Amino acid sequence: MPQIRPSWPWWRRALTGLSALGLALSGYLGWHYVVGGSLIGCGGGSPCDQVLNSRWSAVGGVVPISGLAEGAYLAMLLAGLFIGPASEPPVRRLAWRAMLVLAGAAAGSAVWFTIVQQWFIGAFCPYCMATHLTSLLLAALVLWRAPRQFDEDHAEVTPTNPAPAPAAPRRVIGPRPAIGLALAGVTLAGIMAAGQVGLAPPAVYRGGESQAKLPALDPRAMPLVGSPDAAYVVTLLFDYKCPHCQNLHAMLDEVVSRYGGKLAFALCPAPLNNQCNPYISRFVDEFKDSCELARVGLTVWVAGREAFPAFDRWMFSPEPGQPWHPRSLDAARAKAVELVGQAKFDAAQADPWIDQYLQTSVRIYGGTIGPDQSGNAVPKLVFGPHWVTPQPDDANDLVLILHDSLAVPGP
Repeated sequence: MPQIRPSWPWWRRALTGLSALGLALSGYLGWHYVVGGSLIGCGGGSPCDQVLNSRWSAVGGVVPISGLAEGAYLAMLLAGLFIGPASEPPVRRLAWRAMLVLAGAAAGSAVWFTIVQQWFIGAFCPYCMATHLTSLLLAALVLWRAPRQFDEDHAEVTPTNPAPAPAAPRRVIGPRPAIGLALAGVTLAGIMAAGQVGLAPPAVYRGGESQAKLPALDPRAMPLVGSPDAAYVVTLLFDYKCPHCQNLHAMLDEVVSRYGGKLAFALCPAPLNNQCNPYISRFVDEFKDSCELARVGLTVWVAGREAFPAFDRWMFSPEPGQPWHPRSLDAARAKAVELVGQAKFDAAQADPWIDQYLQTSVRIYGGTIGPDQSGNAVPKLVFGPHWVTPQPDDANDLVLILHDSLAVPGP
């Protein structure tokens, strides 16, 4: 008697389970994109917060990547219902072809976004990486099983046909066509990646208006980029360990120059560390020294205001020929002592203004977080009641953000 092959062998159950897992993960990320707020275990300033708040979370700033992933996983889940022996051969072949294209697209996207997190963002989102791993496992399983499926699997032992005649083996899809369809999916992922690179997203990721009265700042008693006599003083909240802050800092001098002295940026450290910032929900190891680095910078300001611009630029400058990495606390202290001298640095550390100013900066940060936890990232620009978390590519973008999102008059 011929052997009866099960309709749901282990590999098919695995395909269904992985598709469902991918759909659930991408659905959760899609919900975050639409609603905002923080994901479980991903507080403000965490690596996954940086990834999900980056320009790479959407295509052209319009189409969320998580939405595309949801559609792909849902299609794979549905196609998986028709790849078994109970389906007619033409339907079965079509389902396997769809699975191969979708699996190739998912695997290509997984590789692309892993590269983005490593080389462009410098941080990894655990939810994203779990989704990418799911994609790679799905692709490997589909590529392994598709060429091993034969149309005669459809022949079943039934009461009316207890001994079906043996049929010549015929693959549902051959190895070369299977690889070709998977590569077609990879090509689709490449087109999506090219769209992300080529389509300029909006210069602003998130913005809003503070409902609280923010603390007033005296431009003559605080670190600035620009002149204290500038007509427009924009508050910049930042963290010395934040890569997006480093990118924005590189544009400040050029934007101030374009305004011809009418604009200045007030530098307000807002560490993404709950040891000094109560608005951060949990401790993130990546920002473990942020509070002390902020105090070192403010100590330099107290010890010698003329030395602060050099310290601030050094903190956000990469080593020659190297990508930027946050300075260590020991290196920052050594640079501070080099600039102002050990005696002045030691004396300035005791000045109560340092913690007072840091607390004021943190209050501004807290006053620009919405009830849904939107705006819980830095860098953040604040002008009057308006705030924005920017994603500028260059100084032109930053000027547009100041004008369109913060209502700062043009240069």
